[in-house]
Amino acid sequence: MEYKDYYQIMGVARDATQDEIKRAYLKQARKYHPDVSKEADAERRFKEIGEAYEVLKDPQKRAAYDQLGAHWKAGQEFRPPPGWDAGFEFRGGGFTQGDASAFSDFFESLFGRRYASPHAARTPFRARGEDRHAKVLIDLEDAYHGTTQALTLHDPEADGQRRSKTRSRRVKVRIPKGVTQGQQIRLSGQGAPGFGQGPAGDLYLEIEFRPHPLYRVQDHDLYLELPLAPWEAALGATVEAPTPGGHVTLTIPAGSTGGRKLRLKGRGIPDSPPGDLYVTLQIALPPADSEKAKALYRQMKQDLNFNPRARLGV
Repeated sequence: MEYKDYYQIMGVARDATQDEIKRAYLKQARKYHPDVSKEADAERRFKEIGEAYEVLKDPQKRAAYDQLGAHWKAGQEFRPPPGWDAGFEFRGGGFTQGDASAFSDFFESLFGRRYASPHAARTPFRARGEDRHAKVLIDLEDAYHGTTQALTLHDPEADGQRRSKTRSRRVKVRIPKGVTQGQQIRLSGQGAPGFGQGPAGDLYLEIEFRPHPLYRVQDHDLYLELPLAPWEAALGATVEAPTPGGHVTLTIPAGSTGGRKLRLKGRGIPDSPPGDLYVTLQIALPPADSEKAKALYRQMKQDLNFNPRARLGV
């Protein structure tokens, strides 16, 4: 008979923890379960995985199997060494898939059918459903006030002939106040259904903001470009500035230049503490679209003697 490398079958290292072995089993069992898998050898692989897990999940069986040594290779001709299992007490019960007779000759030569639980054949396969992920688009104002959205989700599934198709469903999700770009909202039990009596997975919704005509978002902070007339920047002024919570009065210091940033503390996305709103000043020039406007520009050129490129040495 051929030696079976249960660690290789499970895709884990020989020093893997029990948690790692369990996770590997659930992952591969979902992949090769005959009811859902499209793999040509799904049934064979599913039985191999179940057999490997039956040994590696049991501390006594695993310890005895490990005692055989790591020098054996998968597919190598094998006979159990005399007394290989001396001192080990194998307990029946909990076979992963059906009766132990469904396992290989290799398994039977080591552990035998006599260790099978009388209840094993009635133990169904159970596995938690996969988690699923989707994006939800919201407006910036939704992050300020919170909202509830009804979403249409398209879930992949297989029909009776195992052909891939999608199923649409509607879910309601509460968008909390203060949510940020990239944040995930977890909907428990809204993911893929489990196998057998296993629980469903979870649905994770990733928040994404729709582009806003005024603001750029970074974490909880907002950025706004505020146009100023040249005299407002040069002489100082009191102007109105928009925020998602309403207009505010903003004092522009005299001598402000384009690119200067003013910080409005706490005017960003709500949180504890809330984010800030950063206002970047932009100088907007009046158009020279009349003789009077052109005359004013000529007068400024004559009176101000201003060279905007002086710092460049030209």
